[in-house]
Amino acid sequence: MKLASKVVVVTGGGNGIGRALVLELLARGASAAAFDVSAEALRETARLAGGSADRLATFTVDITQRAAVEAGARQVLQRFGVVDGVINCAGIIQPFVGFEELEDAAVERVFAVNWGGTLHMTRVFLPLLRQRPEAHLVNVSSMGGFLPVPGQTIYGASKAAVKLFTEGLHAELASSPVRVTAVFPGAVATNITANSGLELPKDPALNSRKITQPEDAARQILDGMEGDAYRVLVGRDAKLLDALYRLDPKRAAKLIARMIRKLTKGSS
Repeated sequence: MKLASKVVVVTGGGNGIGRALVLELLARGASAAAFDVSAEALRETARLAGGSADRLATFTVDITQRAAVEAGARQVLQRFGVVDGVINCAGIIQPFVGFEELEDAAVERVFAVNWGGTLHMTRVFLPLLRQRPEAHLVNVSSMGGFLPVPGQTIYGASKAAVKLFTEGLHAELASSPVRVTAVFPGAVATNITANSGLELPKDPALNSRKITQPEDAARQILDGMEGDAYRVLVGRDAKLLDALYRLDPKRAAKLIARMIRKLTKGSS
């Protein structure tokens, strides 16, 4: 689906990849409805939109609440009249600890945002997408959704749910006007740690130039959207580890576990 003149809703539009997606959508001639729980972050997105702000609408929405998503959908329709695309990008990580050390509240919060938010958005917006001659649903999973990452087991489980949910929708909607794409970012230079309410040690390795920038991630995701891609792997790390995991899952799991141990040791 070509994005020019289309209306696309983006969750997490106040920060990171979500903000970059909003700005790139505007650059491609689309109109964007940005959802985020932070009104302040949305104001900054609007400021960065500059001369394209007339095609941007921002809405403070807590996607973990079905009623809030429904209200947001009504506001989008009031502003634009239609919805041609939805990109479920909002997500948080868990505290970087083992499962047994993780508090129940953290488990529930990760699933509420990553899985529950995606579910609510899809439930509410899919009927609107079906009304269009062509439409697109994009769900952002994670490299951690197909590869186990020690210390992020619950996060990975939530993103694995998004992965299979999206692939199932792709099959179910094959004969409909709605195309469906699953996205698997690797390491991206965003503020997901702070936005998850966490304070983790910073590691110099995470500032490497090899880390994908949000703007690059957004371009790759929207290229995949316009090309009706089944899946989009964002970043060299995601592509490499996806290939390795397909070839030898156990070896790939051991490799990522060693990498995590090294990073954790280096930042302690």
